Amino acid sequence: MLTAWLSLATIACSTPISVTKVDPAIIQRELATSAVANGEPSDATRTVLEEEGLIGLFKDDPKGTLDKLHSAVTSGRRRERALFALAEMSYIHGVKTGDRRYYLGAAVYAWAFLFPENPQDEPDRFDRRLREAADLYNHGLAEAFKSDDRATVELRAGVFSLPFGEIEVAFDPSMLVWRGRELGPFVSVAELEVRGLRARYRESGLGAPLAAGVKPIDPQHLKYDLLAPNVKVPVTTLLRLPRGIDHLDNARLHGTLTLYVSSDAESVSVDGSTIPLANEPTASLPYALSDSPVWSRELGGFFKSLIPKPGARAQLGAVTPYRPGLIPVVFVHGTASSPARWAQMYNRLANSSRTTDRYQFWFFAYDTGAPIPYSARVLRESLQEAVRSLDPEGRDEALKHMVLIGHSQGGLLVKMTAISTGSKLWDGVAREPLDNLKLSEASREDLRTMMFFEPLPFVERVVFMSTPHRGSFQARNVVADLFRRLVTLPVGVATTGKDLVTGNRDAFRVPVSGDITSLDNMNPLRPFIRALAEIPVVPRVHVHSIIAVQGNGPLDKEDDGVVAYKSAYIDGAESTLIVHSGHSSQETPQGIEEVLRILTLHASTVEERNAK
Repeated sequence: MLTAWLSLATIACSTPISVTKVDPAIIQRELATSAVANGEPSDATRTVLEEEGLIGLFKDDPKGTLDKLHSAVTSGRRRERALFALAEMSYIHGVKTGDRRYYLGAAVYAWAFLFPENPQDEPDRFDRRLREAADLYNHGLAEAFKSDDRATVELRAGVFSLPFGEIEVAFDPSMLVWRGRELGPFVSVAELEVRGLRARYRESGLGAPLAAGVKPIDPQHLKYDLLAPNVKVPVTTLLRLPRGIDHLDNARLHGTLTLYVSSDAESVSVDGSTIPLANEPTASLPYALSDSPVWSRELGGFFKSLIPKPGARAQLGAVTPYRPGLIPVVFVHGTASSPARWAQMYNRLANSSRTTDRYQFWFFAYDTGAPIPYSARVLRESLQEAVRSLDPEGRDEALKHMVLIGHSQGGLLVKMTAISTGSKLWDGVAREPLDNLKLSEASREDLRTMMFFEPLPFVERVVFMSTPHRGSFQARNVVADLFRRLVTLPVGVATTGKDLVTGNRDAFRVPVSGDITSLDNMNPLRPFIRALAEIPVVPRVHVHSIIAVQGNGPLDKEDDGVVAYKSAYIDGAESTLIVHSGHSSQETPQGIEEVLRILTLHASTVEERNAK
């Protein structure tokens, strides 16, 4: 009997409240619960609902719960904590119902929480709710202005419904005009899953990050700024509202929708406070790559001529407009490739504090099946045209310090911007002087501009990556022979080639045909690549080399699957880095970080020189 009484006493005295030691990760997951992260209210919101006796009502009557809490806030009975709870619950209800009123309500409540009437009452920077409120505002704003099919975000003025009234939104349509182009349509990039890029860079802040299409308003009068066709520009939209909660009990609120291009604005002023703008540069990049023809040449650029004429502006492009004062870095891709192969590197460089305020990045796209002398001429002419068009008066000092980075065949093109050929290149392939050949004057001049040239005065530093300075052993195999037969040469090259072989067959050191391709030029047994290898980069140009090898044996026995180490090595380089990878060294973390080091060095050197 005593045992029974003791048992009963134990039960009667036990408390329903207890603690259990668990893995800290479990507690952290509970703390990280939020409306945006997993569609559940945070700890802070659940506490407010419990205090108001609404914890059970929200599930059964979310609208009634929101109305009760809204009244508690506008009456002055509840303040900051309830505002945050209102923002979370409105967002959750918006997700469940798809009702845009609640998304917009979440943004309005979050703004009131972030910007109280008295700035001294703003959330502490260590308050977990500060970041979550910004996320609620950013995502709520993007969702509230979605199109009916939810594919795009529509920025416009109008009167929009809220859960507790209406909001009249002002929007200046002139914000849709940017540097001679119309911005739009807009896509929310925060919801895009990024594949293919190893790093995703985000800039925390306020506003809905978007990717904007660009369309020339008047193509004939558009200023030349290198912006590539169909590129997507990172922008951020912000809905400005009054501070505090006094306006929340009005029948109609007033707000102003604004738009900022990320390359032009990183922050905004809100009542005297500097607020960073949210930005998703990495998400905008693959979205642009997937939809822009300049990125999608790849094998098509080898098998078919994509270049309408030498020196066409389409050869040189950028994902941001020209900015005076920033040094150009020009990427030149390799055979059967495209500028998209620089995406990993560009993503890193464009988001590094060591380069963003010092450099602008340009991409050269070309028909990789065309003869190397022809493609190199197109590169030189494209760069010359860019300098003339962008800076006709020669005032931009930064344009005089270009850095060119070439991968594989692209490295050979880069070298041909930084050498003085004299007659060495021609003498390497021909027994007779050019003036002695039986040619039309047009063909003679065509050959002269491809085989006789001086270095470009504004190219100051070059980086070779997996470059076949002495040819590629792959240019001799059966697959290369198949590729060669499928190549369609540019019209001008084909015409000159036919003129060249007519009556001049004995003028060359090896038999030539009228359809010479880049693979012929990179054949290590052919005289062109041998002659090019013997011509050094001029002393004033700084040279760096990044060489890939797949194995761990003696370097002179190694290769990257396409180019042998002995071919990629170049005498006189200021630095040579060996990376263990296949041929695509430009996509390796080691290669990318080496380029970042080189660019940091180059910018410092230029700045020190200009300071003297």
